[in-house]
Amino acid sequence: MEYGLAALVGYLCGAIPVALLVARRHGVDLLTVGDRNPGAWNALDHLGARRAWPAFVGDGLKAFVPAAVAHLLFGFWPAYAAVAGAMVGHAFPLPHPGRGGKSIMCFVGGAFALSPLAAAVCALVAVAVTLMTNFAYAARVAVVAFPLVQLVTDPVEHVAATGVLMTFIGVLFVTRRRAPASAARGAPPTR
Repeated sequence: MEYGLAALVGYLCGAIPVALLVARRHGVDLLTVGDRNPGAWNALDHLGARRAWPAFVGDGLKAFVPAAVAHLLFGFWPAYAAVAGAMVGHAFPLPHPGRGGKSIMCFVGGAFALSPLAAAVCALVAVAVTLMTNFAYAARVAVVAFPLVQLVTDPVEHVAATGVLMTFIGVLFVTRRRAPASAARGAPPTR
């Protein structure tokens, strides 16, 4: 029962279109610009860091909040179900399941609920790499490093569960390759 409840609450939180709402507040429709992804990364590309940070925080909180509550009430595995639910909700929101994002920031928020120590180490790695290169590269390094850090901080079955969530993101990257909005209209791409 707690698994289903956690997954459902996670899904409902994940389906909240935070990045779309943030972008619309600034007059940008993420479904028509860039890669047409309604997530924080597309918001960053079109709003800049100063205006897009609420999209990053909001997309992360969509998984963190239900997972943290589930973790406190029921334990790790229901919290994991909440993160998975939030990621699915972000990727396949009702009533428009084809208009979802790739769930990266939901994964990041969920990581802080499921494995706070490993997530904190990866956040420090992200800060250090950002100072040496740029945020986009640093974020990728930190996400990829997360299961490696988990090998030191968590039981191996938790690391395997992380692998399932990361595989879900990988599948979304392969299946959700959207043409830039300019290409969709027949104009030459700007990149």
